[in-house]
Amino acid sequence: MFFTTAHHHSAPSPPPYEACSQGHSTALNLPTSEGGRICLVCLSNLISNPKSPTVHVSYALSQLSQALAQPQFLHSFVTFHSHFLISPLIQSLSAFNDAAIAAQIVDLVLLICDAAKDGQVYGEFVAKVTDRLSSYSLAWSCQQLQILHCLGVLLECQKSNPHIYVKDKGALVFNLIAGLQLPSEEIQGEILFVLYKIAFLVNANEDNDFSEVLDANCAKLLVLSLEALMKTQSDDVRLNCIALLTVFALRGWFENTCRNEVKDSIEAENLMQISEQTTDGRPLISLFAEAVKGPLLSSDCQVQVATLDLIFLVLACEGGTEEEITVMVEENIADYVLEILRLSGCKDPLVNSCIQVLDVLSTAEQAFRQRLAIGFATLIPVLHHVAKVPFHPAQTQLLKLVGNCVLECPGIVSRSDVEELSTIMTGMLKKNTGGESGILPETFNLACTLLVTLMKNSSSCGALSLSSLHDASRDAVLSCLGNYDKQPDQLLHSLYLLKETYAYSHAENSSEPINLDLRRGIIYVCQKDILPWFMTTINDIEEEDIILGVIETFESIMIRDTDTEIKKLAEIMVSSSWFSVLLGCLGSFPSENLKMKVYLIFSLIADLLLGEDAGQPIRGAAFHLPSDPIDLLFLLGQKSSHNMHLFSCQSAVLLILYVSSLYDDRLADDKMALASLEQYILLNGSDLLCGASPSLTIELLVNLYGLYRGLAKMSYQVPYSPEAERILFHLLTDEVWNLLSIKFHFASLRWLFQQDKIFKILSEQMLNFCRSNSSGGSSVIAFGKNKLNLDVRSIAELIMSGHNFGSMHFVCLLGELIEQDDQEDDIISVVHTIAEIIKVMPATSDLLCVHGIASPICNFYSHSRYSSLPDLFIDISNLVILILRSVQSESLSDDETWVAISIKLMNYLTGTRKTDCWTQESIMVISIFALVLHHSTNQVLIETSKLILLSTPLASIIKQAIAEACSKGPALVDHDEETKNGEALICLLLLIFFSLRSLPAVLPGITELHNLLKDGNEKQPIAYISLHCRDFCKLLHFGSPPIKLVSSYCLLELLNKISDQGSRESDGLNIRSGYLLSIMAILEGLIFSSDVRTSLNCSRCLSMFLDWKELDGKELAAESNIWCRMIVEELVMFLAVPRIGSTSFMIHHKPAINVAIALLKSKETPHWMASVLDDSSLTAIVQNITTSNVSRELVLLFRELLNSGYLKAEHIASLNRVFQACRKHLYVDEVQNDTSEVQKEKESGLSDGSGKVCEILINLMSSLSSHDGLGRSQCTNEELLAEIDSFSKSLMDED
Repeated sequence: MFFTTAHHHSAPSPPPYEACSQGHSTALNLPTSEGGRICLVCLSNLISNPKSPTVHVSYALSQLSQALAQPQFLHSFVTFHSHFLISPLIQSLSAFNDAAIAAQIVDLVLLICDAAKDGQVYGEFVAKVTDRLSSYSLAWSCQQLQILHCLGVLLECQKSNPHIYVKDKGALVFNLIAGLQLPSEEIQGEILFVLYKIAFLVNANEDNDFSEVLDANCAKLLVLSLEALMKTQSDDVRLNCIALLTVFALRGWFENTCRNEVKDSIEAENLMQISEQTTDGRPLISLFAEAVKGPLLSSDCQVQVATLDLIFLVLACEGGTEEEITVMVEENIADYVLEILRLSGCKDPLVNSCIQVLDVLSTAEQAFRQRLAIGFATLIPVLHHVAKVPFHPAQTQLLKLVGNCVLECPGIVSRSDVEELSTIMTGMLKKNTGGESGILPETFNLACTLLVTLMKNSSSCGALSLSSLHDASRDAVLSCLGNYDKQPDQLLHSLYLLKETYAYSHAENSSEPINLDLRRGIIYVCQKDILPWFMTTINDIEEEDIILGVIETFESIMIRDTDTEIKKLAEIMVSSSWFSVLLGCLGSFPSENLKMKVYLIFSLIADLLLGEDAGQPIRGAAFHLPSDPIDLLFLLGQKSSHNMHLFSCQSAVLLILYVSSLYDDRLADDKMALASLEQYILLNGSDLLCGASPSLTIELLVNLYGLYRGLAKMSYQVPYSPEAERILFHLLTDEVWNLLSIKFHFASLRWLFQQDKIFKILSEQMLNFCRSNSSGGSSVIAFGKNKLNLDVRSIAELIMSGHNFGSMHFVCLLGELIEQDDQEDDIISVVHTIAEIIKVMPATSDLLCVHGIASPICNFYSHSRYSSLPDLFIDISNLVILILRSVQSESLSDDETWVAISIKLMNYLTGTRKTDCWTQESIMVISIFALVLHHSTNQVLIETSKLILLSTPLASIIKQAIAEACSKGPALVDHDEETKNGEALICLLLLIFFSLRSLPAVLPGITELHNLLKDGNEKQPIAYISLHCRDFCKLLHFGSPPIKLVSSYCLLELLNKISDQGSRESDGLNIRSGYLLSIMAILEGLIFSSDVRTSLNCSRCLSMFLDWKELDGKELAAESNIWCRMIVEELVMFLAVPRIGSTSFMIHHKPAINVAIALLKSKETPHWMASVLDDSSLTAIVQNITTSNVSRELVLLFRELLNSGYLKAEHIASLNRVFQACRKHLYVDEVQNDTSEVQKEKESGLSDGSGKVCEILINLMSSLSSHDGLGRSQCTNEELLAEIDSFSKSLMDED
């Protein structure tokens, strides 16, 4: 036997050399670790003999495999006998038709090749196998299949370049080609795999001999491989065939073979001979298309992917022609691929391969279009999938396919498709901006283009989310601004998307709010993002297309709309030096296209800012205009007579200079610009004077010249041409021009109003302005700091700037009109304009007064012809009231003129009172007198005030009117401000209030004010405007709410003046107790008045009575206890309720707090105070106090409670915490300046110019009260802090 064995554990190790039972050489009888031996000769004979039992052969091969797994046996075998079994093993492959034995042999071959490190054994195996397959007497059978399989396995190992061991390469290839024509799929599969490995190794190792053999048979191999692929149903065979065809494609065989099909006739004839035998005369591409259909329908994903990759390789990488690709499409390959894609479940390998094949097939546009339209619904879910994956390889090609379908087959896209696609695109663009992994630049560009295509699709109306479009266009632009230098195409596509989105908002229902919001959002992006970026990076931009893209974006937006938002954008652009920057771009990119775009957008800006078609001069001359700003100025310095081109260019240059300079964008040095303008005036002055130039040119010239002269005067001294100035002023004198027609730069306007040579001309313009303003032709619109339409606000700003004749124009104009006859309409226009100027800017009244506005007013009142014009009288009087209400007292220095005015008004009032009825004119006269008295407290208009205070007729009028009102009793409540008598009564009381305030300044010798407090009719040593306390009380008791309010202010002012004079000391007061009790009863009844100002004033009056020592009699205290106790009890009840502890509540209970404080301060505190302010009530009140409802009066109340011993330690501790938090809150809060609040009060008082002056005076009276605590936040806060400090000081003193 060749093989012996022994018991595994008991047999001793065999001797190293021992002959087998057949007597073969002992060297070939190798021992195993189990104790047996294997005779290699016997083994060789057994496996080489076809008649050997297969069981024996299989057992022997398995024992050899086990032995080779033993290191000692393997070492001995490889070292001395590695080549011994090569031939027997190869021979046994063809000797036995047994797959199991063949598999064992192949495994042994691989095991021996792996064990032999030198590669010779492997090479000999390859040589033996290929020799058998290269034999010309080879007859294909099932036994040869095992040989093929073994060769394939050996080639798969790729050791030591196996192809070099093939001796007869041609014969091997010939036999393999012959085997391919056999009907056996198994043999075909093995042959295809062997050919694939050979071709692959030849490509990798550049074996020229093998390469020549393969190339010589390329056509036949291609055809046979395609036929095999077409006929087979085995996926394994398909994979081998596809792998082989892939290598062939890489070698360029498809391209060469297809090219040979159309070569000269001889080569074509030879190729047709081959084709006739195999393909029935069909072109190779048709055969290829037919062959790949089967694999495409395979259920094996690997086969489908490999087939798709082969198709892509053949058509794309091998340079397939459009005709070949068309054949593939006509053979329905696109349909197959779309079906695979539909059933793929969005698996990435299939998706990637399908999309790249479809992308190649799409180059056959005509043939592919219909297929793509049918399969369009398949692409959308796939796009939804790939869009979620950052940098997905199929994104770009898939977007291209979808975009082509939407563009070329718009009818196939449904509304739902549009919605879904837009959602996908906006999501992709949002991710690209949101910091997530982005998308490829080409994908980004295609996404922008697809969104634009969707917007232009007929199914998009109402289907696209405008908010999503806004977000997408904004995100796209923002993601590109910082990366413009690396990816300029992305920026251009994002700008294109932004521009088309704005155009889409102008489609159907463009006036809908959501469309307007979209447009506003895009304008905001242009204004806040694109424009600042462009202005900061313009010097670094190297691509002209980027500049054109930005300009075209702004142009497309501005050309569609002219609303306020677009005008604001245009203003911001010019204010950002848009003109000078774009002209600078023309120096870097001197192309004609860019120049035309630049001048076109200049003209659009002019249209928006100056009116429709205002930019036409720029559009008309754009082709002839130079690119350099210096050259533009050079054009101005030329004589344009009889040269229409030059004339149009000069008009365009003036317009460009005007618009840019209006927003402080200087195109050239100011000195150079002024020189060019002067040269233009000097050379073309005659044409200007003869009217050859349009009025717009003159207005632009005046504006520009005034601007540069004004700038020169403000910043530095620049020589100028007096002759040019003379011509310009002469032009203004002779020509009809309108100062109101265009916007003026503030510096230009101010310079013009500084020129006394054109004072008369400007006065006429101001009169025209007043007429236009009075008729509603001018609206109060502000255009920014330095650029103005000539409106009321701009005139007010001009006057306030000083150093010009602005206010003088109105003063002189009013004076001249008053002196002329039949100028009533113009006087009204001027008066109304002055009044509006004061309303807009009250401080202008100071300059008007300084320049003598009182003189024309005095002249008006002096002319008898105006007395019959009540409307004009009311307008003038209303102006006087506005001036006196808004002017600072220091500006009223012309006392003599005001004395004359007062005399005229006094005479007018006396005359009108003879009719015993009050008119609007007489009420206004009273109001003027009140305001004069108000200013006298600041030591101005003293003589005028004396005239008013000591006027006997006026005092008589007041006495009569008050007596008549008091006699009405309860019926007085019907006389409110809505009636003339009621309004007159209120004005008279206001006059009394201001007379009481002005007495110390005007008549300091009057010291007997306490007589007004008594109930008799004592005569005053000096007769002046005054009123007794009893009359105030009657008015307080019976009057309407406004009368009560003014009367309370008057009574409080009277008591304050008596206190200030010290008249209540000693025996100064001699008042009957009954009379005094009646006064206090009226005051107590008004503590809870609906008007908190009235109740506050009454509470202060009552507190003053309680505080005066002479009024502390027992009778008074006893009578007062009941009513005062009710006031305090109401106060305690409401302060202790948490839900009422609010700021508004504290304001309405300040009057009661004042009474409680006065009672606590009195010499003898009422005994009931202790029971009302007991411990539980105070605890509830303290707990209810927070930083939001603390007031000055509350802190003062707690201080008096502390001084009177009512507060306990826990109350004090809680209050300290609240006061500390309140102090911190007041210090942190930003408090408005007191002067700004006074200004607000003035403006609020000037808001009504209809003649209802009582409201003005009441507001003024309220603002003069020092302790209202209403609407005076800074004063109140300061007083609150002071009271908190006083509380802390009292606490320290007590400690």
